[in-house]
Amino acid sequence: MSQNFPKTEKLKSRKMIARLFSEGKSYKKYPVKVFFVEVEDAETNQATFAVPKRNFKLAVSRNHIKRKLREAYRLNKGAYIEKSGKKFALLFLYLGREKPTYEAVEASVISLLKKLKDENN
Repeated sequence: MSQNFPKTEKLKSRKMIARLFSEGKSYKKYPVKVFFVEVEDAETNQATFAVPKRNFKLAVSRNHIKRKLREAYRLNKGAYIEKSGKKFALLFLYLGREKPTYEAVEASVISLLKKLKDENN
């Protein structure tokens, strides 16, 4: 159970991100929403993180929240989604309007990963 987040697991494809918004399913656990689509030919799960500029004008604030989202995902991905044989493209979107604590972000991410695992096995 690896707890790293290497470059191969980072979702950077604009086409795949557009596909997540158009075809992907989503789950929400305030203050985080996850969009996901199953990818048959992928070697690993890929994830990306977004914080809307509309809610946080300063890039420093957006980056700080994305850092918390990445850390929560990195620490908990192995326990929930790496064990299943399916591979997903994931986009975690922060919905809140105030800066979150790490504990709130982690609780939401864990809940979403559990739901993703339970409903897609």
